[in-house]
Amino acid sequence: MARDLTIAVCQTGPIQKSAQRAETVDRLVALLERAAAAGAEIAVFPELALTTFFPRWRIDDQAEIEAFFEPAMPGPQTQRLYDAAARLKIGFALGYAELARVDGGRFNTMDLVGQDGTLVGRYRKIHVPGSSEPEPGTTVHLERRYFEPGNLGFPVFVYRGVRVGMAICNDRRWPETYRMLCLNGAEIVLIGYNTPLQLDEAPALAHLRMFHNHLPMQAGAYQNTVWVAAAAKAGVEDGQALIGGSCIIAPTGEIAAQAMSLDDEVIVHRADLDLIAVCRKVNFDFAKYRRPDQYRLITDQV
Repeated sequence: MARDLTIAVCQTGPIQKSAQRAETVDRLVALLERAAAAGAEIAVFPELALTTFFPRWRIDDQAEIEAFFEPAMPGPQTQRLYDAAARLKIGFALGYAELARVDGGRFNTMDLVGQDGTLVGRYRKIHVPGSSEPEPGTTVHLERRYFEPGNLGFPVFVYRGVRVGMAICNDRRWPETYRMLCLNGAEIVLIGYNTPLQLDEAPALAHLRMFHNHLPMQAGAYQNTVWVAAAAKAGVEDGQALIGGSCIIAPTGEIAAQAMSLDDEVIVHRADLDLIAVCRKVNFDFAKYRRPDQYRLITDQV
């Protein structure tokens, strides 16, 4: 019997610092409704989908920082999105700033939520980029000021009989992300990202920004025979242009669907899960050809 899962990528336009959380959740609910109306069974939202990308600023006021974080999910302001999932019978993956209940740790997090509106699984961003203080001559990117590296590994969760993994923004540029998820059994990788259109430190590479956005995701999909669905935040957010380019990528490495705007947009594609086995048989029979005994240098710190 053929296996498939219809995936929606819910790209958002900019979320300004002045936006109220309730207003943003309204937008996400509207996108989820559009995804469900198009027949999607699961949707993915961007990284930090509830707020502006606040690591672009150095913030010292603790109350201001705390306002960007979610101490519980769902919370009073986000419950409507979870209720919508249950009403529409569609799951979703949502990126947000997590204030951990147990130890107060702060993480760049993505939750996988089921069709009943309850938590299926959680991922915390492992490859946290940037710095803790502004660095002269570079685009201000202070994720390391606000977030700890993820501590949950690369978990894979079962959703409607499909094995789903997650990754966040800079994670998508690292081949280890896809390989670990693949080795853990992932069939689909859901990604959320916020990526600047321009980098102050590399103006000569500006024309390659979208190419470099898609390249690692296409390579990761192809080399690990998985589907990849990636949701961007796009447009000009608080004065910074974000790249957009949300997409769904097949295990062949082909882009099966791509957003065309820099605003709220939904793209949908039916992912043929049987294609994974076909691609794996052709090129990537891991059990037969993979040589982990020869790769040990990869795990050594350099």
